[in-house]
Amino acid sequence: MAAFTVRVSEETATKLEQIAEKSDRSRSYMAAQAIEDFVAREEWQLAEIEAGLAEADRGEFASDEDVAKVVGKYVKSARQS
Repeated sequence: MAAFTVRVSEETATKLEQIAEKSDRSRSYMAAQAIEDFVAREEWQLAEIEAGLAEADRGEFASDEDVAKVVGKYVKSARQS
């Protein structure tokens, strides 16, 4: 396991301490969990963006008709509300 120092504002440090206390966990554990969650989310998002760009490069786009169906679905729902 790697260790490194991260600087955060006093406000963030205080909030992290409060959350750690309420969760009966250490600040270190809570910070590590937050970083792991962030990395996983960013990794997923970047992979999805790359996949979308690859689809676009291959010319795989929704047709005008497909887009109109989706827009029509939500416009009708909004009007009925």
